[in-house]
Amino acid sequence: DCFDTSQGHGYSLCRVHMNSCDFALGNYAHAAVPGDVDLAHFNIDRDRQALLPFIQAALAVAGQPIQLLVSPWSPPAWMKDNGQMNQGGRLLPQYADAWARCFVRFIEAYQAAGVPVWGVSVQNEPDATQRWDSCRYSAEEERDFVRDHLGPVLAAAGLGHIRIVIWDHNRDLLVERASVVLSDPAAAAFVWGTGFHWYGEDHFDQVQLLHDAWPDKRLLFTEGCQEGGPHRGSWDLGERYARSMINDLNRWTVGWIDWNLLLDDSGGPNHVGNLCSAPILADTATDRLMHQSSYHYIGHFSRHVKPGARRVLCAANREVLECSAFVNPDGSVATVVMNRSEQPAPFVLCADGQRLRVDLPARAIATCLT
Repeated sequence: DCFDTSQGHGYSLCRVHMNSCDFALGNYAHAAVPGDVDLAHFNIDRDRQALLPFIQAALAVAGQPIQLLVSPWSPPAWMKDNGQMNQGGRLLPQYADAWARCFVRFIEAYQAAGVPVWGVSVQNEPDATQRWDSCRYSAEEERDFVRDHLGPVLAAAGLGHIRIVIWDHNRDLLVERASVVLSDPAAAAFVWGTGFHWYGEDHFDQVQLLHDAWPDKRLLFTEGCQEGGPHRGSWDLGERYARSMINDLNRWTVGWIDWNLLLDDSGGPNHVGNLCSAPILADTATDRLMHQSSYHYIGHFSRHVKPGARRVLCAANREVLECSAFVNPDGSVATVVMNRSEQPAPFVLCADGQRLRVDLPARAIATCLT
């Protein structure tokens, strides 16, 4: 359903956590032995239980490359000033180099398992102290870690092609945080782009502003999910996804990653009870999958906007219509149009001298292929 290019959505851009996250079954680290700065005991055995087999199965089904972004929620507890993976804390300066080398070891281990890594983010949500796996970085700390440790260590290991994504947190501080890193030429030289999430207010303007200031750096939506439980059957979920995709992609975002492909019908498992929704939920009582509106709304983009597509100018003359258009590598044009109003919104699509009438119902989305 997610990865097959003919029967499913054909996902080609994904994200996986390094060390545990809140949707793991508990805290764990790949470098778990305190003081092991040489990483003699580093291993990804925990990932071999379920994560790697899942990703390997996805690669087999996809039949195309999957660009995998790796994000840590927390360094190992012994590398942090609070001595635990949860509740924020900070990376101790004396372990910065060892932590950077953990990225290298993780990438190499995944590659050895047949799973190539496309990029890494420095830290998931570095401005949040969470009751689950988390770690705080100031903008200056993130800049220094990229410039003095992560960038050089990746390069020295022959992994300079691995993209480095900064921020990986909400849009509201996107410009403020990224500016500190990108204004430093030595740090910026290692940075591919800036990642962001959707929690809190929308702040789509920040995405455009950051592109305008640094048009040579990429923008990537790295996480979004519906908080507060599974929300079974909600139509609002799909509209939230599509609204974000349309507005982010229209402001130079080059990719969009959902968070949690599959959860159970409680919105978990989650080792601290941070239950959320997912586009596909598993009914554990009947052993069946329940596809939510968000799954179908995502499909309007992932099924029809192909990797390598280029966004083209597209505008609507009615405010109820939200739209974005893309030219695919094969020359086809995919125009996605959404109507979140309670009234039908018929429109005429005009492109290259052609006119196509579309009767878009209330609370509906459509993709026109021309």
